[in-house]
Amino acid sequence: MKQKNIDAILDHSLMGYDISPAEGAVLLTQTDPEAIAAIRTTANQLRHMQAGDTVTYVINRNINFTNICEQHCSFCAFRRDDGDTDAYWLDWAQILEKAADGVRRGATEICMQGGLNPEAKVNGKSLPYYLKLVATIKQEFPQLHLHAFSPQEVQFIARLDGLEYAEVIMALRDAGVNSMPGTAAEVLDDAVRRVLCPEKIDTNTWLEIVSTAHKLGLHTTSTMLSGHIETPEQQMTHLEKLRSLQKTAVNQEYPAKITEFILLPFVGQEAPKSLRRRVGRDQPVLSDALLLGAVARIFLGNWIPNHQPSWVKLGLDCATEALVWGCNDIGGTLMEEHITTMAGAVGGTCMEVETLQTAIASLGRPYQQRDTLYKFFTQDSGLRTQHSI
Repeated sequence: MKQKNIDAILDHSLMGYDISPAEGAVLLTQTDPEAIAAIRTTANQLRHMQAGDTVTYVINRNINFTNICEQHCSFCAFRRDDGDTDAYWLDWAQILEKAADGVRRGATEICMQGGLNPEAKVNGKSLPYYLKLVATIKQEFPQLHLHAFSPQEVQFIARLDGLEYAEVIMALRDAGVNSMPGTAAEVLDDAVRRVLCPEKIDTNTWLEIVSTAHKLGLHTTSTMLSGHIETPEQQMTHLEKLRSLQKTAVNQEYPAKITEFILLPFVGQEAPKSLRRRVGRDQPVLSDALLLGAVARIFLGNWIPNHQPSWVKLGLDCATEALVWGCNDIGGTLMEEHITTMAGAVGGTCMEVETLQTAIASLGRPYQQRDTLYKFFTQDSGLRTQHSI
């Protein structure tokens, strides 16, 4: 497509209009350096308009409580069968110690997800086990924001216990879960999902569970696993479903909505061989990830203003570069990360606050700690207070 047509799409977005999925696909298929530079510049301008210049980060700790999983996703190097030599399942004392470690290191959030372990039950039921996970942390550290249990985990609990999704979400919310990770989305196109994760929930189920969480007052994040077998058109289908989901939450005045979009480029170094051969590379293509992140900002930014790269998957240098391609948040400290690291990612498993701050400052941009729901933490008369971003 000629540069003037690309410019028309970009100008339309800068005027505040939503671009169409077809226009997004046009942007994603550009190879001309001048066109790509224009897309980057536009994404950066929109970031400035929609989220400001301050780059945020969160001090959080991951707890992946088990890698025992009944499913066999083609991209996953994390899952193990019960009995495998490197299978693990944390006990309550280990869960509590990891939470305590996070608090000692300044964490305001615990992000907790795990494999789908059919044996994870209390008195023969799945939901009480997950409620005990929550209680183990919340009884000792009620101040922590618990960002826990993906839509896939909600469906897993509901299926095992014969419950409605809403029943599971309400029980987790009332026990102390504060928000839901928008993971297990991969690509919201069932043709892709049949290859990547045939045992996982389908697109409509993922959307239903996330929308139900919004109705019941649980904010969620949103993600995309990119750079494997999906086409630009399928990437835009995914983004359109997220935008539509957010529009519904806003227009229907649900008490919660999507707080951020996180791009998760595929890491294939330790992935199962069939998908690894099909993709043909071990690490993400950084230029592709940056372009997709820019188009995501252009497409979603009117509705989801917070965009975050994955330093675990991209490395900190590329994640920092993403801050001039439309991202306004550098993510969290994590402190411990297993899922991506076991896939062969080279970004590391823990990031010190000072390292994140130095990376942000290298761009000449201010930085600020936030909480999970994107409120600032500031010092005021010696007290830490929160202000909405």
